Amino acid sequence: MSWEPNQQSLATLAGCLKDSLSGFDKNAQKAAELMLAQAKSSPDINNYLAYIFSLATPPSDVGLASTDWHLVRSAAAIMLKNNVKAGQKQIPESSLSLIKLAVPVGIQDKNPQIRNYAGNIATEIIRRGGVYSWPELLPELLSLLGNESGQVSNEAQEGAMSAMAKICEDNAKALEREQRGERPLNFLLPKFIEATKSPLPKVRAQALTAINVFTPRKSQAMLNSIDTLLQHLFYLSEDAVPDVRRQVCRAFVRLVETRPDKLLPHIGGLVDYIITQQKSDDEELACEAAEFWLSVGEHENLWQALEPYVQKIIPVLLECMVYSPEDIAMLGGASDDEDEEDREEDLKPQFAKKNLTRTVNGAELSADPSQNGNTFEKLANMDQDLEEGELEEDDEGDENPDEKWTLRKCSAAALDVFANDFGATVFTSILPYLQTNLRHADWPWREAAVLALGAVAEGCMDVVTPHLPELVPYLISLLEDPEPVVRQITCWTLGRYSAWAAALEDPLEKDTYFLPLMDGVLKKMLDKNKKVQEAGASAMANLEEKAGKLLEPYCGPIVAQFVRCFDKYKDKNRWVLYDCVQTLAEHIGPVLARPELCNQLMPALINRWQKIPDQSREMFPLLECLSYVAMALGDAFSPYAEPIFARCVNIIHQNLEQSMAANSNPNFDQPDKDFLVTSLDLLSAIIQALGEEKATKLVQNSQAFFELLSFCLEDPADEVQQSAYALLGDCAKYVFEQLRPTVPAVMAILLKRLDLDNILDEEIDNGFSVVNNACWSAGEIAVQYKEGLAPFVPELLQRCVEILVNPRVPKGVNENAAIALGRMGIDNHVLLGPHLGTFAEEFLNSMDEVDPSEEKATAFKGFGLTVAQNPQAIENDLLHFFVAIARYRDLKLRTPIKSELHDVFQNVLNIYRQIIPQFNEFIGQLNPQDQQALKTNYAI
Repeated sequence: MSWEPNQQSLATLAGCLKDSLSGFDKNAQKAAELMLAQAKSSPDINNYLAYIFSLATPPSDVGLASTDWHLVRSAAAIMLKNNVKAGQKQIPESSLSLIKLAVPVGIQDKNPQIRNYAGNIATEIIRRGGVYSWPELLPELLSLLGNESGQVSNEAQEGAMSAMAKICEDNAKALEREQRGERPLNFLLPKFIEATKSPLPKVRAQALTAINVFTPRKSQAMLNSIDTLLQHLFYLSEDAVPDVRRQVCRAFVRLVETRPDKLLPHIGGLVDYIITQQKSDDEELACEAAEFWLSVGEHENLWQALEPYVQKIIPVLLECMVYSPEDIAMLGGASDDEDEEDREEDLKPQFAKKNLTRTVNGAELSADPSQNGNTFEKLANMDQDLEEGELEEDDEGDENPDEKWTLRKCSAAALDVFANDFGATVFTSILPYLQTNLRHADWPWREAAVLALGAVAEGCMDVVTPHLPELVPYLISLLEDPEPVVRQITCWTLGRYSAWAAALEDPLEKDTYFLPLMDGVLKKMLDKNKKVQEAGASAMANLEEKAGKLLEPYCGPIVAQFVRCFDKYKDKNRWVLYDCVQTLAEHIGPVLARPELCNQLMPALINRWQKIPDQSREMFPLLECLSYVAMALGDAFSPYAEPIFARCVNIIHQNLEQSMAANSNPNFDQPDKDFLVTSLDLLSAIIQALGEEKATKLVQNSQAFFELLSFCLEDPADEVQQSAYALLGDCAKYVFEQLRPTVPAVMAILLKRLDLDNILDEEIDNGFSVVNNACWSAGEIAVQYKEGLAPFVPELLQRCVEILVNPRVPKGVNENAAIALGRMGIDNHVLLGPHLGTFAEEFLNSMDEVDPSEEKATAFKGFGLTVAQNPQAIENDLLHFFVAIARYRDLKLRTPIKSELHDVFQNVLNIYRQIIPQFNEFIGQLNPQDQQALKTNYAI
């Protein structure tokens, strides 16, 4: 096809692209951005962008120097990729053909940044259209890579391999999947392995990058090629280029999970190799190597193979846990910064925890202990829109070593894993190091020793315990260390040992160790350094987790300190403070409702509530915190409930409207779903906390409440659906009369969600979390809706049975499906009776695993009533049912359900006593204890 640009339009567009990247003339930049936004509507815009991008030298008419032309090409490439990403289907086929001609040209460009951009565009086209939407691309890239003609430039080979690696990263499943009778990866993987022998270091490194997309995946191609791959990896392990060795280490790490059998014979050599790489001066290579210890140490079968080498590995880990000279220069002598405002970039993006998973015993809110002072936690890169070669604005390059995944953290995490694996052996290995360095005059060694002591806390607690009466007071003294970094790590380590101090029963020991530890950590929450404050707050949350109800006598000073922190903290630490409050609320529960505590804490929370705008990300931790507080306070939350409830509903309304606007207009951004998740969770908590009468008034006063809930039940995000179904179940339980008119519409949505065919493989974990809550809410609706559920019983029965018989379904989901099925039988046993034989065995198997609860009792009641309708249907499972009846105990269960269940069981036994001729002989097949239980509790 032929297309020629209009030279004047070309010059205008080039000028706009250049000005759009100008950091000096803001007015020109703004005007250029406006013109480019308008240019998007031109049918030829992508033709021009592809033309500019593929042209290595500037046309004479545009009047730009080579350096400016490079900027113009870069801007054109980024805009082109974004256009493909935003709407490839809207791009005319003629323009798409031009883009597909331009990309291979860009891949062979002399400039590495242009080659990167070309790879980004290629992978975006494949991602949007599929591998077979551009069938010529992969063969063309392989031809460049193979240099079959001998005429392909080094740059073109590097560009081709880099583009292949990107395509693999973004399209792994598509390349593994069989299409048109072939699996592309079966052909590609051997080519990549062959490319690891290239004389070009960048090609070798990128070939390994592509291979490493598939090393953690159990594909047919990897199965066929594993022996050849290992030969190449062992050869490349001595490569002179650190990037190549880094990918070799990554391959070994990933093969631990998928092919441990292939690594086990070489474990001795691998240990020596990984130790050597971990000692490398290249931080990224050393960190990748250290990941090997984590991977092997956490592998259920392979970890024992490291036992002979522990004494060799641990000194290397300890050596790598000392801050590097560069980090020491950055961190040492940190100033008191408590009064400095946080920079916006200091606030890492946060995501709502999916804490409302309903168990068969009702709502269980649990704080996530991994959030409490996890020094090892990897900080994910949240900017998903930036590709390789694209620059992030305001990237200062000097990232704080405490805020990234480093060799130091990785080594400490490995020491933690080894402590859990090998226990006393590890502590014996590090004891001389601790004795030498805990009191070291130089803070970096002092700090590393405290980190090591904290890292082994969980795995070595038994052997460390005799030393703790000496160690804990010394650690408490380090809370006053002149170096903030030492105070910071000491808080974390004390948090790790707080379980020991909290468990002390002797009053004198408690006064000697536990109270000073708690007091020290509380004081550090108001340290003059913000990072120490954060560490103190995290340690306090950890202590709350470990001490639980033992903190009740000390709640007064704890809450008072939290309130002082609310007055003092800047944005970042306030988020950790919310975690402290919610963890305390979870573990001391109703104690928090005491007026002297509630009247201190709630004004501090309400003060923040009133200051934060609806769109602030601080809403996430605050709403989550209030969920725990509401559950703890119960009825004492009533004075605050109405405005909070109304605002949550309004936030949901706003978010759904923004989402609809974004769906209909690609120029609008999708709103953050966490506003929905945390608002839904708080509404659930308030309804549970206030109980039926007060919750009913809140829902009555809330316009369109159930309409909004219905939208959330069908939201495309699983985490939103999960919280929405939790709220639906709570509404059924506490405000059913308000829900009743909406039930038919809600049931139609719910039944569709219970269809396991609607769960995508790649979203299976989140999908099952939604199904779990949907099952739970179906059970709650069944109890309240009674005979009204009849029109939905056939399909609900079918869905629950499909869940019960599917071996892939997690245990908790299976149990909730069984509960829902049983509860359906309370008022619809006539409808269930004819189908009893299809689910009796699975129901009883599931119920064997369920702890006693009111939900289990009501499920058994419904099942018993169904059995009475069709007693012959469970002939093969009758003994199992009798065992279940004999062993059913629930001392906490209140009447009337307790007596109702007893009567149902008695009725079932009476029926079988009449229809089984030798009933006593039949009962005699049970073990003596079960027989005696039946005779003691029932008239048989």
